Amino acid sequence: MIEKNPICPQRIRTITGSFGFIEHRFLRDDFFASLTQNELLLYLFLILLADRNGLSYYSYDKICTLLRFSVNDYLLARDALIQKDLVAFDGHLYQVLSLPEKPVLQVSKPLRSEEEMAQKDPATVHQIIHNAIGGSHD
Repeated sequence: MIEKNPICPQRIRTITGSFGFIEHRFLRDDFFASLTQNELLLYLFLILLADRNGLSYYSYDKICTLLRFSVNDYLLARDALIQKDLVAFDGHLYQVLSLPEKPVLQVSKPLRSEEEMAQKDPATVHQIIHNAIGGSHD
């Protein structure tokens, strides 16, 4: 066993206020590797906000501002975390869930039809929303 001593013993971390932790299994069992950069950032952010039951509430606009996400980035990351069984969301409140037995790996399928592009392509959805609110074409 490797003997480890703190480098700065006067600065050892303690939990003094809010409560947030990440199980080592998150890294060891490849949950970390299963997330995109935005999914990981949102997940870690929600962990930092969560109380001891994993509950937190921040509005999407506050999350987008703090994480420097577009609304589309936020929606894609949030929905992926829900699909990967890492968080629950009721429209107002988030719950960071206990880790499932193993990571949910999603295989992305190519979008083949115009209908699939209109419904699932983030760039198409973004353009539709942009046009609907009166934005100019880029």
